[in-house]
Amino acid sequence: MVPFAHRLAEQSTAERAAVTPRLDEEEQREAVFRRLDHLGYRVGQGLVERFSRDRPRFTDTLDMIKFLCKDIWTLVFRKQIDNLKTNHRGVYVLTDHSFRPFARMSMASPSETLARVQPFLWFPCGIIRGALASMGIEATVQAETAELPGATFQIKTITTKS
Repeated sequence: MVPFAHRLAEQSTAERAAVTPRLDEEEQREAVFRRLDHLGYRVGQGLVERFSRDRPRFTDTLDMIKFLCKDIWTLVFRKQIDNLKTNHRGVYVLTDHSFRPFARMSMASPSETLARVQPFLWFPCGIIRGALASMGIEATVQAETAELPGATFQIKTITTKS
Protein backbone atom coordinates (compact mmCIF):
# COMPACT_ATOMS: atom_id res chain seq x y z
CA MET A 1 0.00 0.00 0.00
CA VAL A 2 2.79 2.45 0.84
CA PRO A 3 4.66 1.98 -2.49
CA PHE A 4 1.32 2.44 -4.28
CA ALA A 5 0.77 5.76 -2.50
CA HIS A 6 4.32 6.87 -3.36
CA ARG A 7 3.65 6.10 -7.03
CA LEU A 8 0.36 8.02 -7.00
CA ALA A 9 1.95 11.01 -5.30
CA GLU A 10 4.77 11.02 -7.86
CA GLN A 11 2.25 10.91 -10.71
CA SER A 12 0.31 13.86 -9.34
CA THR A 13 3.60 15.69 -8.76
CA ALA A 14 4.67 15.01 -12.34
CA GLU A 15 1.37 16.39 -13.63
CA ARG A 16 1.86 19.60 -11.63
CA ALA A 17 5.56 19.91 -12.51
CA ALA A 18 4.78 21.75 -15.72
CA VAL A 19 2.90 24.40 -13.73
CA THR A 20 4.80 24.60 -10.43
CA PRO A 21 8.42 24.03 -9.44
CA ARG A 22 9.51 20.62 -8.18
CA LEU A 23 8.29 19.69 -4.70
CA ASP A 24 10.94 19.18 -2.11
CA GLU A 25 11.24 15.84 -0.36
CA GLU A 26 9.20 16.89 2.69
CA GLU A 27 6.28 18.10 0.56
CA GLN A 28 6.32 14.89 -1.42
CA ARG A 29 6.34 12.87 1.81
CA GLU A 30 3.32 14.85 3.05
CA ALA A 31 1.55 14.19 -0.26
CA VAL A 32 2.10 10.47 0.22
CA PHE A 33 0.75 10.65 3.78
CA ARG A 34 -2.35 12.57 2.62
CA ARG A 35 -2.94 10.02 -0.13
CA LEU A 36 -2.61 7.06 2.28
CA ASP A 37 -4.98 8.75 4.72
CA HIS A 38 -7.51 9.42 1.94
CA LEU A 39 -7.34 5.82 0.71
CA GLY A 40 -7.91 4.57 4.25
CA TYR A 41 -10.78 7.02 4.70
CA ARG A 42 -12.60 5.60 1.67
CA VAL A 43 -11.96 2.03 2.83
CA GLY A 44 -13.30 2.84 6.30
CA GLN A 45 -16.45 4.41 4.87
CA GLY A 46 -17.07 1.41 2.63
CA LEU A 47 -16.54 -1.11 5.42
CA VAL A 48 -19.02 0.59 7.74
CA GLU A 49 -21.59 1.00 5.00
CA ARG A 50 -21.29 -2.68 4.14
CA PHE A 51 -21.06 -4.28 7.57
CA SER A 52 -23.28 -2.07 9.74
CA ARG A 53 -26.25 -2.44 7.41
CA ASP A 54 -27.80 -5.39 9.28
CA ARG A 55 -27.08 -4.07 12.77
CA PRO A 56 -29.42 -2.03 14.94
CA ARG A 57 -28.69 1.70 15.01
CA PHE A 58 -25.91 2.73 17.39
CA THR A 59 -27.09 4.56 20.49
CA ASP A 60 -23.93 6.44 21.48
CA THR A 61 -20.38 7.17 20.47
CA LEU A 62 -18.89 4.46 22.69
CA ASP A 63 -20.97 1.80 20.90
CA MET A 64 -19.62 3.05 17.58
CA ILE A 65 -16.02 2.92 18.84
CA LYS A 66 -16.60 -0.62 20.16
CA PHE A 67 -17.97 -1.63 16.74
CA LEU A 68 -14.81 -0.20 15.20
CA CYS A 69 -12.54 -2.04 17.67
CA LYS A 70 -14.26 -5.40 17.41
CA ASP A 71 -15.82 -5.78 13.98
CA ILE A 72 -14.04 -3.40 11.60
CA TRP A 73 -10.57 -4.03 13.06
CA THR A 74 -11.16 -7.80 12.81
CA LEU A 75 -12.15 -7.47 9.15
CA VAL A 76 -9.04 -5.48 8.28
CA PHE A 77 -6.35 -6.91 10.57
CA ARG A 78 -7.82 -10.32 11.59
CA LYS A 79 -7.81 -9.48 15.29
CA GLN A 80 -9.57 -7.14 17.68
CA ILE A 81 -8.01 -4.08 19.30
CA ASP A 82 -6.26 -5.18 22.49
CA ASN A 83 -7.22 -2.22 24.65
CA LEU A 84 -9.72 0.64 24.53
CA LYS A 85 -9.53 3.53 26.98
CA THR A 86 -11.65 6.65 27.17
CA ASN A 87 -12.00 9.72 29.35
CA HIS A 88 -15.75 9.90 28.50
CA ARG A 89 -15.21 13.40 27.11
CA GLY A 90 -14.55 12.54 23.49
CA VAL A 91 -11.03 11.07 23.67
CA TYR A 92 -10.48 7.38 22.96
CA VAL A 93 -7.17 5.51 22.94
CA LEU A 94 -7.00 2.26 21.00
CA THR A 95 -3.98 0.03 21.61
CA ASP A 96 -2.95 -2.90 19.45
CA HIS A 97 0.01 -4.71 21.02
CA SER A 98 0.70 -6.81 17.93
CA PHE A 99 -0.25 -4.58 15.01
CA ARG A 100 -0.17 -6.83 11.94
CA PRO A 101 1.68 -4.50 9.54
CA PHE A 102 4.51 -4.31 12.10
CA ALA A 103 4.59 -8.04 12.91
CA ARG A 104 7.62 -8.82 10.75
CA MET A 105 9.44 -5.51 11.01
CA SER A 106 12.70 -5.04 12.85
CA MET A 107 14.93 -1.99 12.94
CA ALA A 108 18.54 -1.49 13.88
CA SER A 109 18.00 1.60 16.01
CA PRO A 110 14.99 3.09 17.80
CA SER A 111 15.44 6.43 16.02
CA GLU A 112 15.18 4.66 12.67
CA THR A 113 12.00 2.90 13.76
CA LEU A 114 9.76 5.96 14.03
CA ALA A 115 10.69 7.32 10.61
CA ARG A 116 10.26 3.95 8.92
CA VAL A 117 6.93 2.91 10.45
CA GLN A 118 5.09 6.25 10.19
CA PRO A 119 3.85 5.64 6.61
CA PHE A 120 2.27 2.37 7.74
CA LEU A 121 0.19 4.22 10.36
CA TRP A 122 -1.50 6.71 8.02
CA PHE A 123 -3.68 4.15 6.24
CA PRO A 124 -5.22 2.74 9.48
CA CYS A 125 -5.75 6.32 10.71
CA GLY A 126 -7.72 6.96 7.55
CA ILE A 127 -9.73 3.77 8.07
CA ILE A 128 -10.67 4.92 11.59
CA ARG A 129 -11.60 8.43 10.43
CA GLY A 130 -13.63 7.12 7.49
CA ALA A 131 -15.46 4.55 9.59
CA LEU A 132 -16.37 7.13 12.21
CA ALA A 133 -17.39 9.68 9.57
CA SER A 134 -19.67 7.10 8.00
CA MET A 135 -21.33 6.65 11.41
CA GLY A 136 -21.74 10.42 11.82
CA ILE A 137 -18.73 11.22 14.03
CA GLU A 138 -16.16 13.77 12.95
CA ALA A 139 -12.81 13.00 14.57
CA THR A 140 -9.07 13.48 14.38
CA VAL A 141 -6.86 10.42 14.67
CA GLN A 142 -3.21 10.35 15.69
CA ALA A 143 -1.09 7.21 15.67
CA GLU A 144 2.21 6.42 17.30
CA THR A 145 4.35 3.48 18.21
CA ALA A 146 6.67 3.16 21.16
CA GLU A 147 8.10 -0.21 20.23
CA LEU A 148 7.39 -2.73 17.53
CA PRO A 149 5.01 -4.43 16.90
CA GLY A 150 2.63 -2.25 18.94
CA ALA A 151 0.63 0.75 17.80
CA THR A 152 -1.54 3.27 19.63
CA PHE A 153 -4.31 5.30 17.99
CA GLN A 154 -5.75 8.35 19.73
CA ILE A 155 -9.18 9.45 18.57
CA LYS A 156 -10.49 12.92 19.46
CA THR A 157 -14.08 13.51 18.48
CA ILE A 158 -14.91 16.98 17.20
CA THR A 159 -18.10 18.41 18.61
CA THR A 160 -19.92 20.87 16.46
CA LYS A 161 -21.33 23.95 18.16
CA SER A 162 -24.99 24.49 17.38
